[in-house]
Amino acid sequence: MKQILTIAVLICGFFLHSQAQGITLPPSGDNQKASVTQYIGSLVSVTVDYSSPDVTAPNGDDRTGKIWGQLVPYGLTDLGFGLRNPSPWRAGANENTVITFSHDVEVEGKPLPAGSYGLHLIVNETGPWTWIFSKNYTAWGSYFYDAKDDALRVDVTAQENTFTEWLTYDFIDRQKESATLALKWENMMVPMQISVPGAVELYANNMERELQSAPGFTAQNWANAANFLAQNNHNLDLALEWAEAAISAPFVGVVDFNNLQTKATVLMKMGKMEDAQKTMDKAINHPSANSGQIHTYGRTLIGLGMKEKALEVFQMNYDKNDGAWPTTVGMARGLSAVGKFEDALKYAEMALEQAPDQLNKDNLKNVIEKLKAKQDIN
Repeated sequence: MKQILTIAVLICGFFLHSQAQGITLPPSGDNQKASVTQYIGSLVSVTVDYSSPDVTAPNGDDRTGKIWGQLVPYGLTDLGFGLRNPSPWRAGANENTVITFSHDVEVEGKPLPAGSYGLHLIVNETGPWTWIFSKNYTAWGSYFYDAKDDALRVDVTAQENTFTEWLTYDFIDRQKESATLALKWENMMVPMQISVPGAVELYANNMERELQSAPGFTAQNWANAANFLAQNNHNLDLALEWAEAAISAPFVGVVDFNNLQTKATVLMKMGKMEDAQKTMDKAINHPSANSGQIHTYGRTLIGLGMKEKALEVFQMNYDKNDGAWPTTVGMARGLSAVGKFEDALKYAEMALEQAPDQLNKDNLKNVIEKLKAKQDIN
């Protein structure tokens, strides 16, 4: 009898809603509407629109311990209305819970095209729970669920969780190319892992389109795009084209340290070390190069094992800037890298006198102690 009354109330709510199109009434059952959107990176968005029931019933009854397996039945059930197919839970209340992906994604490692889907859930007493993404996302709840509309099903492991009064969708983990969305209600949490396949290609294609419009009239945008491809070892031929555009494209190109360094970085990634070195020589000797930029380049060379070349760069920086900070630090690092610890110590002591703040002073004190012990400071 109780089940019949519950179905009757739900059907009544459905008909009241369908007959009241054009006006806005309070949500059926006081199940407030909610929406959450999360970006994965800066291009791909995931949005969940849902109605949020609470553990406390509308009449004030505490339903703790009566949600899973009772209010939300296990398995597939005949909801007593609509298609009368064995149906999953609507993963919320009232209308369909709708999840929308702006781009193609993978859910639990399985591909799902961009678009909107009705989100349903099969709850099980034992074993995995099953998320269902239905191409029919405009129907009311799960009353008209049909398995032929399934775009994807994925099994997940439900987890015990801290008590959550209102059913809530939350992004509990966020990475550059993935995120974990979880339904939380009562004492359970049901996750799904969403990832973006081919994220680098996605960004590269978007940059290519953007560079054909207003952003393409700024040299820095070409350099930033080239650096992105280089950092990801992706389409280096195109990266070199973009790096060259940052330097020499008509009405756009700017010859400066940053853009020359970008081109050198791409050339290094391509294994063209001689060309990269020639380009960096131009960069560090360009009037736009400052002591900090040259110092950073010297440290990069040490990291690449090019110690003698690094010392040349540090020496040039020191001479060009009359021994100003941080060129003394560079000399200490360059000399230390080639094993000339006593000479390095002299420059480290000079640098300590120049240090602009306490943090650098403390670091240099540690450097001096290492050099006294004839230890490399790099």
